[in-house]
Amino acid sequence: MRNGAQGRIWTKKKPEAEAGPLLQVEGLGKHWGARIGCAEVDFDLYPGEVLGIVGESGSGKSTLLGCLAGHLSADAGRIHYRGHDLRAMGEPERRHLARTEWAFVHQNPRDGLRMGVTAGANVGERLMAVGARHYGAIRAQARDWLGRVEIDPGRIDDRPRAFSGGMQQRLQIARNLVTGPRLVLMDEPTGGLDVSVQARLLDLLRELVREMGLSVIIVTHDLAVARLLADRLMVMKDGRVIEAGLTDQVLDDPQAAYTQLLVSSVLQV
Repeated sequence: MRNGAQGRIWTKKKPEAEAGPLLQVEGLGKHWGARIGCAEVDFDLYPGEVLGIVGESGSGKSTLLGCLAGHLSADAGRIHYRGHDLRAMGEPERRHLARTEWAFVHQNPRDGLRMGVTAGANVGERLMAVGARHYGAIRAQARDWLGRVEIDPGRIDDRPRAFSGGMQQRLQIARNLVTGPRLVLMDEPTGGLDVSVQARLLDLLRELVREMGLSVIIVTHDLAVARLLADRLMVMKDGRVIEAGLTDQVLDDPQAAYTQLLVSSVLQV
């Protein structure tokens, strides 16, 4: 998406019809010495689809997400985005992709925000990274997005450190989605939040994903979050995918013993 007129406010275009997968992952692997981070991971992600990756701490899900995002260098396998081999891309190309078509929502919003600048500047910087230059239009878009994520637009000049944890996470979401990325990677986006705050944030995420037609990969240990947001689910254990399928199918009729244990432990709480 590009802004041809300096005064125009940025808006999300309707998703383009694409016949094939948006993202293709084949045999992806990452090792930490003798320890497996993730191994032989295969999946396709289609436009508008939400894929959940679940498992206990140490199962490999965060390592996998880090490899997909380029935060970690994979040791094996291939990652194709819209037919392009990401591992063959140069660093400038990867950075451009991360600024324009991809977004990453961290578990700790402080990792995804600039705490020393205002809420409006946090959102506006993302717009400027993709070519917006008109100050009035950038500020108007930032105010609009603060409202969309349920932050009082009157707080546009407040710094993130003055916000609660839930509000900081909403601000991080606004910063990431303002330019309408095709693919959003989320690492435990509701982790560490109070139950009531988590529920409101999940409702917001579900609405934005549907409204914007986003493709999403979400890592979570919370099966309730996965059920609410994900169309498909991958269950990881010891760095490997041990079960995959439609979310309701996996959670209502798990086939792998480990998945059965995960589901039953949640039901017993």
